[in-house]
Amino acid sequence: MFTDGTIIKVSGPLVVAKGLSGTRIYDMVRVGRCKLFGEVVEIRGDEYFIQVYEETEGLGPCEPVHPTHSAFNVELGPGLIGAIYDGIQRPLDVINRLHGDYIMRGIEHPPLDRKKRWHFYPLKHIGEEIVPGDVIGYVQESKLVRHKIVAPSGVEGKLSVIEEKEGTIEDIVAVVETERGAKELAMFQRRPVRNPYKVKKKLNTTVPLITGQRVIDTFFPVTKGGVACIPGPFGSGKTVIQHQLSRWADADIIVYVGCGERGNEMTEVLIDFPILKDPRTGESLMERTVLIANTSNMPVAAREASVFTGITIAEYYRDMGYSVALMADSTSRWGEAMREISSRLEEMPGEEGFPTYLGSRMASFYERAGNVICLGSDERQGSLSVIGAVSPPGGDFSEPVTQATLRVVKAFWGLDDRLASQRQFPAINWLTSYSLYQDVVDEFSVANIHKDWKACRVKAMGILQKEAELEELVRLVGIDSLASKDRLIMEVARMIREDFLYQNAYDLRDTYTSLRKQFLMLSVIIRYYDRANELLQSNVELSTILSISSLSDIAQMRFIPEESLGEFDKLEAKMRKELEGLSRSV
Repeated sequence: MFTDGTIIKVSGPLVVAKGLSGTRIYDMVRVGRCKLFGEVVEIRGDEYFIQVYEETEGLGPCEPVHPTHSAFNVELGPGLIGAIYDGIQRPLDVINRLHGDYIMRGIEHPPLDRKKRWHFYPLKHIGEEIVPGDVIGYVQESKLVRHKIVAPSGVEGKLSVIEEKEGTIEDIVAVVETERGAKELAMFQRRPVRNPYKVKKKLNTTVPLITGQRVIDTFFPVTKGGVACIPGPFGSGKTVIQHQLSRWADADIIVYVGCGERGNEMTEVLIDFPILKDPRTGESLMERTVLIANTSNMPVAAREASVFTGITIAEYYRDMGYSVALMADSTSRWGEAMREISSRLEEMPGEEGFPTYLGSRMASFYERAGNVICLGSDERQGSLSVIGAVSPPGGDFSEPVTQATLRVVKAFWGLDDRLASQRQFPAINWLTSYSLYQDVVDEFSVANIHKDWKACRVKAMGILQKEAELEELVRLVGIDSLASKDRLIMEVARMIREDFLYQNAYDLRDTYTSLRKQFLMLSVIIRYYDRANELLQSNVELSTILSISSLSDIAQMRFIPEESLGEFDKLEAKMRKELEGLSRSV
């Protein structure tokens, strides 16, 4: 038996109410006369502690609290692609069009358009058996996305009605006869956000998520269904990398969650994405993107809602059999929100004031990623990759949010403000970063790109590590005191850093690099290094080796278009001819 409650205390985003009989943990309620969105996070006797996802200014004791009889859930159906929502899935573009630039408290609009008509194409026939997860039909949601209508959880039985029709998302498109009676299916469904949706089986990840960023794909890759984090201090380029990954990663669907970040960064996404073209299809990036905007000036409690709203939408598209990539920028802001709510709940603080459940709450988010066999009678495989940015204060990677994240992710892309100040983009430190997906991606690349992929990568990383060892000696005695072999290492390491790792995000020829081009670029540098070493052993002067004209061509090779990769054969032939000429002159 549900009853209305009454506010007895307001403490920032936390409201305490009494009298909400029948309400459970994580149930949604509407708070105060403005009916603000809230979620019950703790119950002590007859006191219900509610985190409110809207501004609580002006809220006071004795105002009513109305139960909704359900957990926090999101609407899932045609119309998600290209939309921009806040943390509790209110359509910001619709609110802006109808009510202006500001979100009024308590305002509510359906997340999905109830008037827009979609054409439903059935894929099942009357009399077929339906189980949860079966695809009963589809809608062409955008130019790039075929939105598959999936039978929701709890629907199992024989299909008695299904028809091709044009209608709204609320129109009934099929009827399933279950043990409990007829179940009508529309084009949309609702799912609670805190519970991961069931899958038939989780698989090992075997295919790389190609991002087009050379330092990531070659040295610190992530797979489809993998998890990665991007920690770094302020100004080191976390958001720019997230934008790059959203633009160029070879995922079918992108879900971008701006969690507590600056509004101008989300504005950049809104302006750029409709203009930028998907490299695979040539269509607008918004044709495969869903945006969740919870900027830093929005209520702090809604940051948690935005993260779980984003992952639930991502799971929904994964269950259609798509490869989905979710970008969370940044989970540190979510951690700060947890710390504020925890302190107002008067819970025992953990390290640096964060709640003791910080690690498990972070893990509950990241561990929803994976490569899976989806529910249903057909063998449908989907993947969900999660890439989260972390903003440690002062760039201190030992702080709790970063450490809690590192316990669950397998790819660590540590950003370095020193590299960022040197205009090195992406500013990923190749000495501190790592990826536990390296062996999987090496195996894939050796089989599909080139048999020398792994050997080339290993040798290049060895050169960069050797350069780091020599740098201290260079600072003490100068580079001229090094042996010729070590000076060559320093020069080739500079080539790897400046000619391969450095990437210009604003140059269309350089912003994205295919795996094939990445291998060709790196192999040219490694072949130069191998041949130069042989010449040094033949007593050729290092200064002569470093003066060949091909080196200027190598410095410009990143601007070779993807459709002209044959130019690398000419470049290598020219380099080999010049080096052989040095050998004959000895």
